[in-house]
Amino acid sequence: MLHVTLRQLQVFEAVARHLSFSRAAEELHLTQPAVSMQIKQLEESVGLPLFEQIGKKIFLTDAGKELYHYSRSIAMQLAEAEAVLEEMKGLKRGKLNISVVSTANYFAPQLLALFCQRNQNITLSLNVINREVLINQLANNEMDLGVMGLPPDGLDIDAEPFMENPLVVIASPSHPLALEKNIPLPRLAQETFIVREPGSGTRSAMERFFAQHNLILSTGMEMSTDEAIKQAVQAGMGLGIVSMLTIALELETKRLVVLDVDSFPIRRHWYVVHRKGKRLSVVAQAFKEFLLQEAAQVMQTVKA
Repeated sequence: MLHVTLRQLQVFEAVARHLSFSRAAEELHLTQPAVSMQIKQLEESVGLPLFEQIGKKIFLTDAGKELYHYSRSIAMQLAEAEAVLEEMKGLKRGKLNISVVSTANYFAPQLLALFCQRNQNITLSLNVINREVLINQLANNEMDLGVMGLPPDGLDIDAEPFMENPLVVIASPSHPLALEKNIPLPRLAQETFIVREPGSGTRSAMERFFAQHNLILSTGMEMSTDEAIKQAVQAGMGLGIVSMLTIALELETKRLVVLDVDSFPIRRHWYVVHRKGKRLSVVAQAFKEFLLQEAAQVMQTVKA
């Protein structure tokens, strides 16, 4: 019979996830020797090594991989139990763990701030990450809710649109096209574009849009953030395609202009996402309903 403690499984799960004793110790607020002792005791109970060290790196053994699968399931069940107990306390207290793609960080803090003003005893964790990391978090059920553009295929998730996310073509005010009206779409093929990295939602939407119109764009540099794209476009290095929500300050200060291009903007939406069948806490459910019912109106008020 397997005799293990929840604490041992918690420590093991953290070490297995990070593949690092020191990072697990930091996350759990333990000393590294305390983590090593818990793992040693767990291996003695299991009767098999769970980790192997090659050089300075550690790896899961086959037994470790099997136990990691079960430890993840147990951790998720305990998190659900905690959520149910918090649910009994209502919205007076609770935790909310939100992950958003980097572009959504232009509006997510404002929405979260308003929600937290209404529910002041909530503990909030906001993670700003790229699309690939958010998809991995969804696959592993590592957050309460996520905010992203087009939801990924192949994942069993619940995704609901809550706000429009129009993509526009931006240019430096000194660009030759800045003052033109009704620019034909094929004209853009003569320009160089500064683009997001492969896999980003904006990049994927842009590529699909131009493929549908049988156009191939000339791309210059790839950037990992919209801020970097805006800086490059301001410097006259090319055109960019970004969410309208990300350029309010630059338009107000006349550092960028939105080009009047035929068939633009590209119409997209922001989605609130979570694993299908996930039992949302009262707090998570309340924030989801807040996004679905009020987010678009709140952001219109902010822009006005």
